[in-house]
Amino acid sequence: MAQRVAGAYAAGMDDAWTWWHRWRQSPAGDAVFALAMTALLVYGSYGEAHPNRPQSYFVNGHHVPYTPAAAYLLVVAACLALAWRRRWPAAVLVVSATAVAIYSLLGYVNGAALLAPVAALYSLATRISVRRAIAWSAGTLIVLMLASLAANPFGGFGGGFDIMPFVAAAACFAGIAVGNRRAYINSLRDSAERDAQRRIDEERLRIARELHDVVAHTMATISVQAAAAAHVLTERPEQAAESLAAIRAASKDGLRELRAILNVLRQAGEAADPTEPAPGLAGLDALAAGVRQAGLPVTVTVTGRPRPLPAITDLAAFRIIQEALTNSIRHAGAAAAEVSLNYGETDLRLEVTDTGRGVAGDWTAPDGSPGSGPGHGLRGMRERAAAAGGTVETGPGPSGGFRVAARLPAGRSPARGEPAPPAISTASGQGARR
Repeated sequence: MAQRVAGAYAAGMDDAWTWWHRWRQSPAGDAVFALAMTALLVYGSYGEAHPNRPQSYFVNGHHVPYTPAAAYLLVVAACLALAWRRRWPAAVLVVSATAVAIYSLLGYVNGAALLAPVAALYSLATRISVRRAIAWSAGTLIVLMLASLAANPFGGFGGGFDIMPFVAAAACFAGIAVGNRRAYINSLRDSAERDAQRRIDEERLRIARELHDVVAHTMATISVQAAAAAHVLTERPEQAAESLAAIRAASKDGLRELRAILNVLRQAGEAADPTEPAPGLAGLDALAAGVRQAGLPVTVTVTGRPRPLPAITDLAAFRIIQEALTNSIRHAGAAAAEVSLNYGETDLRLEVTDTGRGVAGDWTAPDGSPGSGPGHGLRGMRERAAAAGGTVETGPGPSGGFRVAARLPAGRSPARGEPAPPAISTASGQGARR
């Protein structure tokens, strides 16, 4: 209960601060600030010209001058201009400083009125470079000091003349500090937005690769099996039934993986189906069985010491093999395929070859390098390998057909004392592990 109350209080304070920050920087907030400054500085200027005590009418032997009501219009103009200090900060400073300079040249007490151009100077300094802020501050200070010096009612350097440089310097450097902090916060916000956009792009590419791998493999299997079923339906219905069963299995697996991918895209408040485990090499035998049902004999060979792989490597290896076998189903024709996995000390090497039609002519990439041809499938292989810290080579096989070879990081190899998995040898059309 206490935690909920504290959480609600913190959320309420955050909302209040956000509202206050937005309102303070809105035109309405600027207008209220300008009106408040007008009321305060007109009242202060009137108080300076009309002291409460008779002895205060004389300062250093100089009589406080009478200030007519019309003169306060200059103070009003200097203050009301502050309502546009965010939109036109330089113009507002010029207007405010000019109005106060004229007020000073007329010989009136300008102590309170000087705060209007100081506020405008602060606003300008938050929005320009340090050099320009210092230059504007120096120019404003010179104009106001000369105007005060020319008609100072308390004589020369009397009154508040000597504190004007310190007030201007305080406004200038405070504005510079606030401007630098705003720039720093904006840079952090921009960096966070770029990182968020990069993560969104990476996630979109990952989902696109997953969808491509699932749909391409499933549709290729269904297409081949449907063609085979149509071909043998009248003469060998039992074989057609096997093809239809393979279509059903492939579509079921494809739908399961699509459901797992789509769960990622659900809104946070929607009910989602139980999360499916990510595909990996543990499903390699099932993948090979499905490919064989599609009519492509596959031999699976495993060498080295199999061990648990990093999740990204496990997924990348499975998807690369899946895409390579899918391409063989679609393009190799009457052929056979072989999948080889080699667990090294620090890496996993996999190779998928087929004995199909291969590619015509010398197969090179557009940049002249071998083994990086066009197509979303091959590009997806390279992207997956790169995301896992590995590489992929694709191109014609040494004896014809097509070859896909990948090298992926596999982490630490098993200790010498750990038992190796038992060797399993099966027929050529099945998997072989050793």
